[in-house]
Amino acid sequence: MALKRMDNVLIVVEDLDAVIAFFVELGMELQGKGPVEGSWVESVIGVEGVRQDVAMLRTPDGHGGIELAMFHTPEAISPSPREAPANTLGIRRVMFAVDDIDEVVGRLRAHGAELVGEVVRYEDVYRLCYVRGPEGIIVGLAQELG
Repeated sequence: MALKRMDNVLIVVEDLDAVIAFFVELGMELQGKGPVEGSWVESVIGVEGVRQDVAMLRTPDGHGGIELAMFHTPEAISPSPREAPANTLGIRRVMFAVDDIDEVVGRLRAHGAELVGEVVRYEDVYRLCYVRGPEGIIVGLAQELG
């Protein structure tokens, strides 16, 4: 089989430090942060004149990651609408398994996060919710029951 693992998901942001703080509060670990530019990155992403700062975050188990990018040049393009609803085409959220959904939601609210809907129970299997964080980023939280 050619596929080995999913390494990370890229999220382009305007306020890199605020989004890093949000994901660190969620429980991810900052692996590194720094500038990225040059012909190699331009060739990979198909955009000329790239100058950006990136941050790499990992889940505590080391298996999943989020890459954050803040573009200095060229300027990032904002999608419309900015806070797209769940039925908008494209990637809408990243889901994380948590021990205590209420505790995590409480901590994320300190970073401006808000519930998209409600915390709900799915049978006797999960408690689930969506949380909208900085820059409209939606994360799903799942707490296994029993």
